[in-house]
Amino acid sequence: MGRRRGIMSSRFKEELAKELGFYDVVQKEGWGGIKAKDAGNMVKRAVEIAQEHLANQGPRV
Repeated sequence: MGRRRGIMSSRFKEELAKELGFYDVVQKEGWGGIKAKDAGNMVKRAVEIAQEHLANQGPRV
């Protein structure tokens, strides 16, 4: 079975890694080199950003 295609863009993932402080690991070892905790924190932050974005859109008519 092949890998799923990611929902997050590479640029967005890189920005999250920079914000969370482990981008240096990504540069040196690739995404496989990050800790599970860091990956979880990245997903958590992505969800927070998505929720903030949706909250700022206001109600749909």
